[in-house]
Amino acid sequence: MNRRFLLTTATAALVSSSLGLTAALAQDTAAADQDAGVQITEMVLGNPDATVEVIEYASFTCPHCANFHANQFKEIKKNYIDTGKIKFVYREIYFDRFGLWASMIARCGGEMRYFGIADMIYEKQREWTAGGDPVVIADNLRNIGKVAGLSDADLDACMQDGEKAQALVSWFEENSTRDEIASTPSFMINGEKYSNMSYEDFASLLDKALEG
Repeated sequence: MNRRFLLTTATAALVSSSLGLTAALAQDTAAADQDAGVQITEMVLGNPDATVEVIEYASFTCPHCANFHANQFKEIKKNYIDTGKIKFVYREIYFDRFGLWASMIARCGGEMRYFGIADMIYEKQREWTAGGDPVVIADNLRNIGKVAGLSDADLDACMQDGEKAQALVSWFEENSTRDEIASTPSFMINGEKYSNMSYEDFASLLDKALEG
């Protein structure tokens, strides 16, 4: 996915109904031509001081990622994250513009609401991505945000933030290049990269890392 395409379409459909498509496109195109000073918050669960760190790289539009969060992740959370055994970091990958939009919706709720909104986005992935119409998808994502307790004003402010969109894309590019992420979900366990796997295999790797 072309970086400029991600940026110039990041908020256009999301705000076109209230601000006008032309203005949104102009704002985001300008943002694509300059460096943003926005700091991106790492989304973390578990024990920040744990000796074992797991980083998940995932896309909100990836069916395999949705399946992972519906299955393996729940067991990992119960047995390793909630018990304080590991530090779990979630990082978004943007293989398409819709994944970027979903990230902006999830982050609109701040750190406290992020993972709850992310769960909803994954649970309803087939519904909000159905049909592929950008305007419909934008509306579907906004509706998820509203169910999570975000107001129209909250959503408008987040989705009109062209600098944030640019910073997210830059952050994604830096992370994926450094850790050589080519598919999702991918995982870094104490710096070692792994592809998607069963809960049993994941638990075995975590237990080994915890013993070490």
